[in-house]
Amino acid sequence: MTDRDSQRRFEAEAVPAAINDLHDELDRFWSDLEDVPFEDQMAFTTAVIEAASNVVEHGVPLDRAGMRLGVELSATATRLQARILEINAAAHPDPLTPATGDPEELESGRGLFLINALVTTVTVERQGNTNVWVLSKESAPRR
Repeated sequence: MTDRDSQRRFEAEAVPAAINDLHDELDRFWSDLEDVPFEDQMAFTTAVIEAASNVVEHGVPLDRAGMRLGVELSATATRLQARILEINAAAHPDPLTPATGDPEELESGRGLFLINALVTTVTVERQGNTNVWVLSKESAPRR
C-alpha cells in the first residue's frame, strides 16, 4: 500500500442501481491502492457489496423521503474499513443475527454469514436516524 491513507465516500438513493455505482467507486478505490493483494480486494469488495445490497433490499425508510445508502471507504497500511450508512432508516431489531426457522428467511440471512467470513470485524450501531455498519479487514503491513 502506498505510504498515504486513502479515503472515498459514496452516497446515493438506496435503490438497486446504486450497487452498480458502488462497484465503480470500489474500482476507483482500488486503483489508488495498487499494492493491496487481489485476495484482500476481492474479500473486502464482496463484503461491502453484500452489506450495501442488504441495505437496499431489506432497509425500511423512516418516512416518505426514502432511504439513502452511504459508503465511506478507508485504507491504511494494515486495515481496510467501510462504513455502510442506512440514512433515514428504521432501526434493526438485531441486525447481526440471521433469521431462523422459515427457509426463506434462512436464505436471506446467508449474507450476514458471508460478510462475517470475509472481514475481521462487523459492528452495527444506531446514530440518529442512521444505521451504521462498520466492516474492518485487518491485513499484514504492506510496502
